[in-house]
Amino acid sequence: MATANKNTIYGFPGSVEVAGEKVDGETPIRRLRMTKDKLTTQPVEGIDIVPDILDYAARTHGTKDSFGWRDVVRIHEEKKDVKKVVGGKEITETKTWNYFELSDYKYLSFVQVKEAAQEVAGGLLKLGVKKEDIINVYAATSPTWQLMSHGCNLIGTAIATAYDTLGESGLQHSLNEPECVGIFTNAELLPVVANVAGNVPSLRLVIHDGEAKQEVVDKIRAARDTIQVITLDELRKLGKGTSPEELKDRRPSPSDVSCIMYTSGTTGAPKGVVITHGNLIASVGAVKQLLGHHLRAEDTFIAYLPLSHVLEFIVELALFFVGMTFGYGRVKTLTDASVRGCVGDIRAFKPTIMIGVPAVWEMIRKGIMQKINSGGTLKKSVFSGAYSVKKAGVPGLSQLVDSAIFSQIKSATGGRLRLTLSGGAALSAETQEFLSIALVTVLQGYGMTESCGMCAIMPPEFMQYNTVGLPLPSIEIKLLDVPDAGYRSTNELPQGEVCIRGPSVTKGYYKRDDLNNDETIFTKDGWLRTGDVGQWNADGTLSLIDRIKNLVKLQGGEYIALERLESIYKSCNLVSNICVHANSNARQPMAIIIPHAAHLKQTLEGKNIGVDANKSLHDLCEDQAVVDLVLKECNAIGKKNGFKQMELLQSVVLTPEEWTPESGLVTAAQKVQRKKVAEAFAKEIKAVYTFD
Repeated sequence: MATANKNTIYGFPGSVEVAGEKVDGETPIRRLRMTKDKLTTQPVEGIDIVPDILDYAARTHGTKDSFGWRDVVRIHEEKKDVKKVVGGKEITETKTWNYFELSDYKYLSFVQVKEAAQEVAGGLLKLGVKKEDIINVYAATSPTWQLMSHGCNLIGTAIATAYDTLGESGLQHSLNEPECVGIFTNAELLPVVANVAGNVPSLRLVIHDGEAKQEVVDKIRAARDTIQVITLDELRKLGKGTSPEELKDRRPSPSDVSCIMYTSGTTGAPKGVVITHGNLIASVGAVKQLLGHHLRAEDTFIAYLPLSHVLEFIVELALFFVGMTFGYGRVKTLTDASVRGCVGDIRAFKPTIMIGVPAVWEMIRKGIMQKINSGGTLKKSVFSGAYSVKKAGVPGLSQLVDSAIFSQIKSATGGRLRLTLSGGAALSAETQEFLSIALVTVLQGYGMTESCGMCAIMPPEFMQYNTVGLPLPSIEIKLLDVPDAGYRSTNELPQGEVCIRGPSVTKGYYKRDDLNNDETIFTKDGWLRTGDVGQWNADGTLSLIDRIKNLVKLQGGEYIALERLESIYKSCNLVSNICVHANSNARQPMAIIIPHAAHLKQTLEGKNIGVDANKSLHDLCEDQAVVDLVLKECNAIGKKNGFKQMELLQSVVLTPEEWTPESGLVTAAQKVQRKKVAEAFAKEIKAVYTFD
């Protein structure tokens, strides 16, 4: 792997200051060295709007496989006895679990994707959908999601996104605020649509894929006489034969809105980020310029994250432009454990490129460790030795252990992964390093919906931990002092709030003038204040070190960063999920933790602390010896990462219940709803802290 100071592509340092007047309280503006004089606005000349990408891909990649998917062949039902505590008594319930048996992958070519999108566009025209109308896409990630998106883009009609895990209130908000005239969804989500249809006056068109139950369709139609329910196949049939000439008059311009992407809503109702065609094209151009030499048309990409999340949305658009073959999967069928009579999506498709959020990478790492720990002392020793050899980079031996030891781990992901990206939140250095050594190089990225998903990415040439990489070629960045917390542009390594500007940055939120005119978010000279605290490193990379809204001042007057602490503590094998909490009365933070059941039981079997490892997770969470063990292991991780005493956990509360979007404790994007978790565990938190 090349080192940063020797690479000939990016130069060193990788980002540089742009000439301009020095302003007190902020750093000079920095850009990627490659785009110091001009920010990137497009991948190649002539690509100005999203339909240009559709045309380019069909023209350039032709009959090559584009979108791949698997059909459900059969659903296997399995009954299991589950113990739970009700009213202080343990009871046993028999629950039914469904497992999918899936077909081999089937494909559409790039030409067929364009033809299908034109049919969707033609069908929408025949149904009277206007350019100013908005269509909501409330569906799982799949080829049909993209066909609907491209079909709308071809006629200049914006889409609004909604996570497929949204409940009724969230869906209703994302339909009513933009006054959607139509919605595309999956048959299994139609019951949710049926329950809100009567409360959405603008809704007149419901399009779905899959087999819908007639009573659900009837319920939607009964909500209002003007509502029409049709299948995606019927829509395509209606638009079949539509020529590019018929669509020409409706073709959008770069300034037209392509998408209103609703954030997952960690602080109140979801906000609709207005993303234009020009924003998206600039972001695609930036990815191509920064990482293009690493992305090949012969690569394959496993697509499974929600397309309603900007990370998946922009990565798919960029890789579609490159010409990669996509294999669509489901989180539920990604691994062998969740299917029957076939292998999981990732082994069936054998991707070379994959993206994930920290929760996915933590799950993969803990899954690997669980298998190793259950394999006995010899297997653990062999793995540990191989890991040490590869980490040390011993010539010759590193390649040997890769093929002899780590190949077994790599086979679980199809055996062909060569590059992955983590985004959406901070990934701990431990997890990034572990996976990069044992599985595949994991690059960090940093972005937000407001920047089309990308602000910075770590190129392999700069590979290191604890940094999110170099600025995107379509973004310029400056840091604003946060004096109360000691983050200043004059520090040895300049620090401050990350502010971004550029052609891939949104101009605002849909129907939210209160936010758009708020200079603590959008400044008059075009900067977006992200709320994240960054640091410029000597090699020109950016590190994220805090988030302003999660900075908490403790009893002693020191600030701690809750989000940063969580990203580190989450790398503890005993932790499945965590919410770190503190307030101004606290000397140290505490945490509410969902234990990783399998790792906890394995650890208890290996330690003599007088706890029966076979007890239910509920009982283990109530056992003080287990609570003390989890606290000790978390703080060991904290000390290893150089945490100060005030950053170590004072106490932990263990809970066996998973946090779900339905419970309101995490968002649809699986981000912890800190305030709601604190409310749910208010009694336990109060018991930890002594108030004056």
